[in-house]
Amino acid sequence: MTELLLKDYTATSCVGHGRLETLDALRSQRGGLAPCTFERAELDTWTGEVSGVDDVRLPDKLRRFDCRNNRLAQMTLLQDGFADAVAQSVGRHGRRRIGVFLGTSTSGILQTEMAYRHRDPTTGALPADFDYEASQNSFSIAEYVRQALDLDGPAVVICSACSSSAKVFGSARRMMDAGLIDAAVVGGVDSLCLTTLYGFHALQLTARGPCKPFDTTRDGISISEAAAFALLERVPNSLDADEVTLLGVGESSDAYHMSSPHPEGQGARTAMLEALKAGGLEPGDIDYINLHGTGTPSNDNAESRAVASVFGAAVGGSSTKGATGHSLGAAGALEAVICSLALQHDFAPGGINTREIDPELGIQYLVKNRPGRMTYAMSNSFGFGGTNCSLLLGRAG
Repeated sequence: MTELLLKDYTATSCVGHGRLETLDALRSQRGGLAPCTFERAELDTWTGEVSGVDDVRLPDKLRRFDCRNNRLAQMTLLQDGFADAVAQSVGRHGRRRIGVFLGTSTSGILQTEMAYRHRDPTTGALPADFDYEASQNSFSIAEYVRQALDLDGPAVVICSACSSSAKVFGSARRMMDAGLIDAAVVGGVDSLCLTTLYGFHALQLTARGPCKPFDTTRDGISISEAAAFALLERVPNSLDADEVTLLGVGESSDAYHMSSPHPEGQGARTAMLEALKAGGLEPGDIDYINLHGTGTPSNDNAESRAVASVFGAAVGGSSTKGATGHSLGAAGALEAVICSLALQHDFAPGGINTREIDPELGIQYLVKNRPGRMTYAMSNSFGFGGTNCSLLLGRAG
């Protein structure tokens, strides 16, 4: 596989806005989950809500795209100089040679929920100003980002549940290998809505408190929202020692069940092995695994079996969803950013909220940050329907 450079990256979640706040939260093991107060949601659960989203105003020329999802994207594009980095890439490659590859699950469905509250009482018609194409439609986020960044290359949205914004790295890499583009904006955006909150509650998958991945008393997930972006370019002739590259992508589909993983983690195992093969590495080369780790009994059990079958208990890993919650279609990109920060700052993040590691899971689960030289990290994202993706990231020096 062609190695690609993460030229720039940024993220927004309930633990912070931008790289520095996210890094501070990881270092201090500070979480962002809180009892659910999301509008009209009367649920006994905790969520990870991003502060300030309601205050964001889209540029006038993009006002038709207004919805919570695109406001979250706009907030994130302006952080860490990311939009400026993309503009510089346009100067190097041209607008048509930069693609946009994003993941989401519910997109701007909250806008549709609000529109249904204001239906015509006689005809049932939705309000005239409701724009499905620019809000709920899954492609809305890609078109918004493309226009916001003034790009004119290919644009793709992947909706494969929790693996969505991990799989975009593979899609972008394939298009670059084919010579169709020279750079790519990849990432994911997913925002809170009642459909998601009540849907996972109906599946009996939401935790009553903050989620506790890999804990003996784990009881479900904490739904959250996030946005994360990375700018991928081909690796130049020389790299600074702290730059991060994408070394491998492994994808699989076990199609075992609509909402439950294969109990032995067969598809997850395949994805991890494919990522290692693509990066030309052995299991023992990996310094840290960012586990998918949703905090449900079946998911953590299946993933631990898959990880143990590849790595044994020799490689430390954790789920950062105890801090950020599960941002669904944005989780893969958010956790790629977390791995990049861990690599650049030489520490493996410990998972929070886990008090008693389930001894039956048989992996090396980190509950405290572990300092030390970091060269290679793997990030796992496994979605409903058995759609699996593992990313392999490395530090240049």
